Amino acid sequence: MAYIKTSFDFEKPLADLVQQIEKVKQVADKTKVDMSATLQELEDRLAQTSSVLYNNLTGWQKVQMSRHADRPQTLDYINMICDDFIELHGDRTVRDDKAIVGGFGTIGGQSVMIIGHQKGKNTKERQFRNFGMANPEGYRKALRLMRLAEKFNKPVVTFIDTMGAYPGLEAEERGQGEAIARNLLEMSVLRVPILCFIVGEGASGGALGIGIGDKVYMLEHTWYSVISPESCSSILWRSWDYKERAADCLKLTSNDMFKNGLIDGVVAEPLGGAHQDPEAMAATLKDTILKDLGVLSKEKTDKLIASRIDKFCAMGVVQE
Repeated sequence: MAYIKTSFDFEKPLADLVQQIEKVKQVADKTKVDMSATLQELEDRLAQTSSVLYNNLTGWQKVQMSRHADRPQTLDYINMICDDFIELHGDRTVRDDKAIVGGFGTIGGQSVMIIGHQKGKNTKERQFRNFGMANPEGYRKALRLMRLAEKFNKPVVTFIDTMGAYPGLEAEERGQGEAIARNLLEMSVLRVPILCFIVGEGASGGALGIGIGDKVYMLEHTWYSVISPESCSSILWRSWDYKERAADCLKLTSNDMFKNGLIDGVVAEPLGGAHQDPEAMAATLKDTILKDLGVLSKEKTDKLIASRIDKFCAMGVVQE
């Protein structure tokens, strides 16, 4: 079996078992003694422990998983699921915000407009991409691309992965709140199908700015909330030390969000997270996209928009 690469403290039981397996293999190679029974027992224990561990992650542990350095990002998914892709740049007003990427692509013969956050994989890339925190021109670029998709009657697919919209003074001066609010309004009545996927972090208005869709999905080990656990902890307890408690209180995991009716579904990840097998994760996303577009494309436009608006209007409504 392929062993899971561990990165976090809570994965230590798995790391210990993998280490035991490697030691048994070394002894078997050196002594030429048949250790197959012992190896099989350890591998069975590893498989069982992995399943129990990853199916019972806490809110904070899922936040950690969503931030893994090797977790696939928007451009990774585009490269893996698209037959071709043409990136489009700029908001035609200020500049090209590198924190959001977008363009036309083909998925299984279906032309779509793909838009998503891009954090970057190393220090240089992260600085170039502003850590995936978009400025107002990023959201205005996204809106320009969505209107272009509407003009040519192409569905929109968004990949959400951000710590939030950029909170700098200059972003506020250029209308950060207005840009996000405009996107919420325009996406709610866009006359083409919209699919949204939270593929990593889904924080605050930075995520909502490209998160209004006919179907909104979360990958299994992601989070979606109005505020990060660290920021929530610092506000409520004046310290980051309570971030784990905050994560549990926020109910930000994919299962919590689905139970509360705030998303349409949870997309299963490979055992150990999307970073363990990006190709398998991309294949699952591709299947989900094509399946949903096949259904949504048959809906009449007015009914599609009405259903989208009704879905979001029903959120938070208490029924006795």
